[in-house]
Amino acid sequence: MGQDLRSPPGSQGDARCIALVGPFQSGKTTLLEAILARTGAIPKVGSVEAGTSTGDANAEARAHKMGVGLTTATTSFMGDSYTFIDCPGSVEFAQDMRAALPAVDAAVVVCEADERKLPQLQLIMRELEELRIPRFLFLNKIDRAHKRVRETLATLQPASRVPLVLRQIPIWNGDLVAGFVDLALERAFVYREHKASEVVALDGSNLDREKEARFSMLEKLADHDDALMEQLLDDIVPPADAIFDDLARELREGVICPVLIGSAIRENGVLRLMKALRHEAPDVRATASRLGAASGDALAYVFKTSHLQHGGKLSYARVLQGRIDDGATIIASTGESARVSGILALTHAGEKRSSADAGDTVALGKLDPVRTRDMLAVGKTAPDVLHFGEPVLPVLAVALASIDRKDDVKLGQALQRLTEEDPSLTTVNDAQSQGVVLWGQGEMHLRVAMERLRDRFGINVKSHSPAIGYRETIRKPITQRGRHKKQSGGHGQFGDVVLEIGPQSRGEGFAFREKVVGGAVPRNYIPAVEEGVVDGLARGPLGFPVVDVRVTLTDGSYHSVDSSDQAFRTAARIGVSEALPQCQPVLLEPIHAVEIVCPSEATAKVNAILSGRRGQILGFDTREGWTGWDVVRAQLPEAEIGDLIVELRSATAGAGSFTRSFDHMAEVNGRTADQIVAAHRVAA
Repeated sequence: MGQDLRSPPGSQGDARCIALVGPFQSGKTTLLEAILARTGAIPKVGSVEAGTSTGDANAEARAHKMGVGLTTATTSFMGDSYTFIDCPGSVEFAQDMRAALPAVDAAVVVCEADERKLPQLQLIMRELEELRIPRFLFLNKIDRAHKRVRETLATLQPASRVPLVLRQIPIWNGDLVAGFVDLALERAFVYREHKASEVVALDGSNLDREKEARFSMLEKLADHDDALMEQLLDDIVPPADAIFDDLARELREGVICPVLIGSAIRENGVLRLMKALRHEAPDVRATASRLGAASGDALAYVFKTSHLQHGGKLSYARVLQGRIDDGATIIASTGESARVSGILALTHAGEKRSSADAGDTVALGKLDPVRTRDMLAVGKTAPDVLHFGEPVLPVLAVALASIDRKDDVKLGQALQRLTEEDPSLTTVNDAQSQGVVLWGQGEMHLRVAMERLRDRFGINVKSHSPAIGYRETIRKPITQRGRHKKQSGGHGQFGDVVLEIGPQSRGEGFAFREKVVGGAVPRNYIPAVEEGVVDGLARGPLGFPVVDVRVTLTDGSYHSVDSSDQAFRTAARIGVSEALPQCQPVLLEPIHAVEIVCPSEATAKVNAILSGRRGQILGFDTREGWTGWDVVRAQLPEAEIGDLIVELRSATAGAGSFTRSFDHMAEVNGRTADQIVAAHRVAA
């Protein structure tokens, strides 16, 4: 759940909630560990590599050495309580970040001087910009820097639509960063590993660099402060408190993104970051206003759902205004109500609390109808539903089945809980294979889901690729008699039909007609004939359902005693099954319209990937509102889409994504068709 507190949240000063976000392996979890250590919340620093950090709260994170879900930890600093939400960096688990962001007062974007991660950084910054989240950028791993900070900032600036404003510059000792100069304080600090930095004299070349960098910072602040602009033009030194006021105001208004530097693994720059959060990050009142909270009832936002093996359901929530007491009746934005049964602090031990106040981040017990992203109110009026952009669509699927058949019911229940905890997972019952298909955001996302089925629910599953929606149709018409006659004592079975079977235009589907004259087939049996035709089309000679076929009942005969609905249904099925192999059957495969978004430098690679998957590229355009991104449109066979996301992310540094929609069915001929039919027969 979280890490032990130094003091109960809400008992001292303000309670803030801060998101730690950033590209994969940029050091977010290590930074969280450093913050907890520097503020005294933990006695000893853990390690991501060793699997002992606070962020390694579950077996999957430890096993894969990466964040696979949200981690919360609360500490106190200079009298204020802070809850940090460590968000996964992988795009496959980005839905957790999206759900958490509305709850936070500010975000710390952790990144490094690696231009290969620029597309991922741009995705994250765009999320923050769209939600109007105030944000700092923490330039991590400064101890390994090989570029000047200004060069790095120039590289990173395209990821942000507002200026990245450098707050600190490094002090160099040869090729190593030995400390930093705070441009607002005009003080120099030398790093001490795992200790507070030491103040040193600001002189020599560092003083000259500081003056130049500070003036650049002030120029950017002056873009939104006319008084400061006049002071700079008149060579008047602005007062320090005015500079700090500008930094705080412009951060909160989202017109700048301040940049701090440090090394999380060495705990360098951590206290300066905490002081910036304390003095400049907005409080919960601003967050509630940003979310459109009206004055009145106590209000909370649910950003995570968790099912404990023995503790029931927990809804992780940020209280935006008012107070929520244990036992209070809440009403969700969906209109459903429930009674709070336990309020837990976000600590390792999960201490029980009697209430939660505005600003607090807690876990609320046993709110069964409540879902992630619900707003909760104490009262009788449901709060407004909040909308946070389009839902993320799944991009990879796997068909699942429990290894032990007695686990089938448990599997369904476990999947329901998993999809409630992680709404970016979805399940679909596949009628063709009579199994369940689990959809997710990528290979690792689905792997972790299956590991949770095993480790948390005790269900071992087998998996395979989902069935492709192949169909078959015919090219040649034929007239075919279908006859069913059986005599075995008592009443026999007799049905006799003559069917005209022919192709329809692509996409017209199935049509049944009758042109029987003279009562050759009594009218009360005609519905049974249609049912038999449908039975016969369920599996054609190539092994797939038959579509785009027209069948007309023209003639037949019956027996006054032995004829029945079942006999005519069987006769019709026999007639269709015997006719189809003579109608020049042809295989059809589904073709999807695919739209891929990718960084422009990867567009050529994406085109090559599509061509290698039998895709037809329709064209590409620049992505509206996204500097350096393209949109590629193509048509692609469904069979080639299966693992497309894996190759696509490999070619785009993890940033590319796509959407798909069914477009049409197309004929498959030659060797490709033979291979598909042969593989299907083996699988069957």
